[in-house]
Amino acid sequence: MVVTPKIWFVGAGPGDPELITVKGKELVNAADVLIYAGSLVNPVLVEESGARIKHDSWGMHLNEIVDEMVQYAVAGEKVVRLHSGDPSLYGAIVEQIEKIEKRGVDVEIVPGVSSLFAAAAALRTQLTLKGVSESVIITRPSGKTLEKDQIEAFSRFGTTMVIFLGTEKLNEITAKLACPDDTPAAVVYHASWPDQKIVLGTVADIASKAHDAGIEHTALLLIGDVVGERKAGHITSYLYS
Repeated sequence: MVVTPKIWFVGAGPGDPELITVKGKELVNAADVLIYAGSLVNPVLVEESGARIKHDSWGMHLNEIVDEMVQYAVAGEKVVRLHSGDPSLYGAIVEQIEKIEKRGVDVEIVPGVSSLFAAAAALRTQLTLKGVSESVIITRPSGKTLEKDQIEAFSRFGTTMVIFLGTEKLNEITAKLACPDDTPAAVVYHASWPDQKIVLGTVADIASKAHDAGIEHTALLLIGDVVGERKAGHITSYLYS
């Protein structure tokens, strides 16, 4: 029986090493080869892995990462590609998978806990709250890999927004927002890590408050009434009425 080589893509969770899934942790520990996403992955997970080969993919080009993973998988090694959070959100996994599958190697994805859920937990709120916001918009600002974003248009919906990859551009982002200046906003740095920071404010002042707190990277921006005092006006869920 011919066994098709396989590479596992695993979500490491938001930072707290205990927030990886049971299946993800088992795969990381049992890996022969672990290719992990730099400092975005808690080093505890890397240290505890039984992998013989552990490589930080920071600074590696796509083809280099794929070549290394495929090489070991074809040789019969158990290869785990460890991404931060959940790999389906800004994880750039599809471009890796396309190249891997073209070379006859199978892929399995193990989801992880996204940092947006860790941020909601840190804020002790719901991203969807009856009578406040029934929807969540997940987006990012324009930059090197995105020519134009939809932040202004999305902000007109009056629903919860979670903005990734924008910590260095908070002033630029908030200037685009079409929602009222007094709309509640929060910046959560390193959600679930020991050095987690939470900054609360409004669309008008959240950028300056985050700057004053020394937050310059690795944070999420959450916008909407679910992160402010207005959430007190929510409607009790049908489940508990």
